[in-house]
Amino acid sequence: MKVLVTGAAGFIGTAVVDGLRERGHEVLGVDAMIPQAHVTSTAPDGVHRVDVRDAAEWAGLLRGVDVVSHQAAMVGAGVSVGDLPHYAAHNDLGTAALLAAMHQAGVGRLVLASSMVVYGEGGYRCPVHGRQAPGARQVEALEAGVFDHRCPRCARPLAWEPVTEDAPLMPRSGYAASKVAQEHYVSTWTRQAPGAAVALRYHNVYGPGMPRSSPYSGVAALFRSAVEEGQAPSVFEDGGQMRDFVHVTDVARANALAVEAVLGHDDGSFAAFNVCSGRPVSVLDVARAVARGAGGPEPVVTGAYRPGDVRHVVASATWARAELGFIARVGPFEGLPAFADVPLRT
Repeated sequence: MKVLVTGAAGFIGTAVVDGLRERGHEVLGVDAMIPQAHVTSTAPDGVHRVDVRDAAEWAGLLRGVDVVSHQAAMVGAGVSVGDLPHYAAHNDLGTAALLAAMHQAGVGRLVLASSMVVYGEGGYRCPVHGRQAPGARQVEALEAGVFDHRCPRCARPLAWEPVTEDAPLMPRSGYAASKVAQEHYVSTWTRQAPGAAVALRYHNVYGPGMPRSSPYSGVAALFRSAVEEGQAPSVFEDGGQMRDFVHVTDVARANALAVEAVLGHDDGSFAAFNVCSGRPVSVLDVARAVARGAGGPEPVVTGAYRPGDVRHVVASATWARAELGFIARVGPFEGLPAFADVPLRT
């Protein structure tokens, strides 16, 4: 089939393009080459430079396309209010323009790159009062080194549990709000166009080609950069924050499976899936794995904190396995040490 991939020159987009071609699909790549993601404005060979927000540019490109894989987005922590116009423009307006152009061109199938950030905090459970949805952590507690959430009813520490795709969406940053908006635009489009779509909620993606130092850099890349500079990686809080780290090759394969699956979905259908390794790991263990792989100094737990950070976000892999047949092949304790030697983007 013919697949149009937006954001095709980016870290994840490049891997998605390669993965689709390996499975025999014809791929057309487009990328806006925004400076937040690329050091050059020149698109690589085989990728068309297109601003996703400009619906007029889409007419010819969408001709004959079976599925769109929408990877393009402005990414980052989104902690500054000043970032809001950028997220709204690139992520929200860009997605709306793409959907309108798809409808006009008669393209009715989409795979959307979403994110774990739509959940805000992950899942929590009190040993006495069951599942809980904690609010934001208080600065006074963080200053005192109390990082775990407490049960609002009995003040016991809450244990984390895997978050499932039916969890409430509670964005806590401008970037997160834009990803929720993308999902809502796409869900609405499936009913109005009509069409069918799959949203893939990526957890912490890492691997070859990851940006070394940019808003797109994840904590694994930051740990690696510290080791390369002869410094011990700095770990916030107590290092006990639980996350799911998924290798970019697994993310690419999840996209290929979603592209193939969405063609069989009925008009009006929208489904979201976690894309994760299914093997949770603490941030401290991530730092240790990267440091050991690079032969560098052991990490230092600083106790520092950022008030907007969430404590735990661990994904359930059940739905993606059942509905897409996706099972991650690279575990964190194999992939993270190897990540210390792979080429990164400058």
